[in-house]
Amino acid sequence: MKTATKDLENDHIHILRLTDIMEQVTKTVAPEISDLESIVSLIKNFADGFHHAKEEKIFFPGLEEKGFSPHQGPVAVMLAEHIQGREYVRGMEEYIKLCKDGDITALKYVFANMSGYVTLLRNHISKENNILFRMADNVLTPEDHARLLDEYSKVEPVSPHGGGVTDYISEIERLNSIYH
Repeated sequence: MKTATKDLENDHIHILRLTDIMEQVTKTVAPEISDLESIVSLIKNFADGFHHAKEEKIFFPGLEEKGFSPHQGPVAVMLAEHIQGREYVRGMEEYIKLCKDGDITALKYVFANMSGYVTLLRNHISKENNILFRMADNVLTPEDHARLLDEYSKVEPVSPHGGGVTDYISEIERLNSIYH
């Protein structure tokens, strides 16, 4: 049976692939700036704009209805980590811009923010998959899962090329072919 938590875990598969790519990029002497920009775009539009939107606007409020607090406990930790992840992305964007403007020393700061994001997201996803989602599965009814899945379907992202999630997955695969 497809569940609301399984849907989020499926997103995690692609986000973890992206973190693997990011880890490889940080070991590259001179990655293409356009690839760095693509990674930031994937994070902002897929990981954050699509996946985290499903969590923050639909899943977490659904858990709040079941007694989970957004101010303390696992949901609060996840929300705080989403904010922390956005700070790393802002750092990546800022230093990528400096790289584009000719500051070659900025690349090490792009990599530092990327590495921080990778560590954060891997730990974050592990906590969600192994703790929060299992807790949620214990309180969500089949009807709750169906309602959440229906609401998720309304959040489908539109990629720059109009293909939605498949475009993002294709871009992850393209980057993977370069950096793995």
